[in-house]
Amino acid sequence: MTQKILVIRFSSIGDIVLTTPVIRALHRQLGAEVHFLTKEAFAPIVHFNPHIAKVIILAEDFDSMMEALKAEQYDHIIDLHHNVRTQRIRFAVGSPFTSFRKLNFEKWLLVRFGINRLPDSHIVDRYLATAASLGVVKDDEGLDFFVPAEKSVDIKGLWNLLPGQYISFVIGAAHQTKCLTPIQIAQVCDQLPLPVVLLGGHHEKEKALAVVNASSHHTIINSCGTLDILQSASVIQQSGPIITHDTGLMHITAALKKPQVVVWGNTIPEFGMYPYYGNHKVSWISMEQKNLSCRPCSKLGFDKCPKGHFKCIMHHHPDQIAAAAMSLYNEYPNPLTPLIPSP
Repeated sequence: MTQKILVIRFSSIGDIVLTTPVIRALHRQLGAEVHFLTKEAFAPIVHFNPHIAKVIILAEDFDSMMEALKAEQYDHIIDLHHNVRTQRIRFAVGSPFTSFRKLNFEKWLLVRFGINRLPDSHIVDRYLATAASLGVVKDDEGLDFFVPAEKSVDIKGLWNLLPGQYISFVIGAAHQTKCLTPIQIAQVCDQLPLPVVLLGGHHEKEKALAVVNASSHHTIINSCGTLDILQSASVIQQSGPIITHDTGLMHITAALKKPQVVVWGNTIPEFGMYPYYGNHKVSWISMEQKNLSCRPCSKLGFDKCPKGHFKCIMHHHPDQIAAAAMSLYNEYPNPLTPLIPSP
């Protein structure tokens, strides 16, 4: 008899993409019917995943949602968000469950006192451990992200670009202390011999304009605020190397098996959320200021540097970031893969 399993992860982009090895394993290894509960804003990230039978939107009407979830008669719930609201859901539905352990105390120790008690493992491995009791094992196939054909961006017709012959630059993140400044981004672009596509949402529109105004680069294409997340993924899919901060598109880049340069600010790879490729031999380069006693200052980030000096970002050298991107371009002269990965 087919098991029906509910996976819960409300947000955000990167965290949801990082759950995809669990979803794939449940479907492939157990033959399970997988349902995924998330917020409406993030549903497009998993909507086209062939390993998910049903995407359920977190509703404001909690009681009605609970009745609908109970009617599904789940064999198991895998809670990869684990907060007060997911505890209420688990209790109300009444199915057996396992929950992801967030290690918030260990993160607090590292941020507050510089004491690192975090396990030396990626968060994907910890997500998979949450489902291990069901018989799920790690398959080393990396992350999944599926771009439907209708969301494919015509880079030739729109921008006169050729696949693999431009750099994508993800200019934003959820918190400013993760991000290069517009001047720094412009300086990186000025040293790149290839066209550059700026990627970001509506919140990055003003920053992107500042980058364009500060740059003397011959071809900067500002797509910020004009593409949705699936279209941005299509641009990444067709791109040469990607330059990004610690943000959701970093994980989508990894899911699409693309090489990337990751510029770190106040957060650190040791939190376990660096690019995850499984056994795919794809290179990525980490750029970070490792010898700052104030870093990490937060497990997430701030609107501005708590110390006022912002050394974790201001000490980055634009020429080194540009050189790293071009080294990946030379390593992957034809970085083309199918727009729609095989399920």
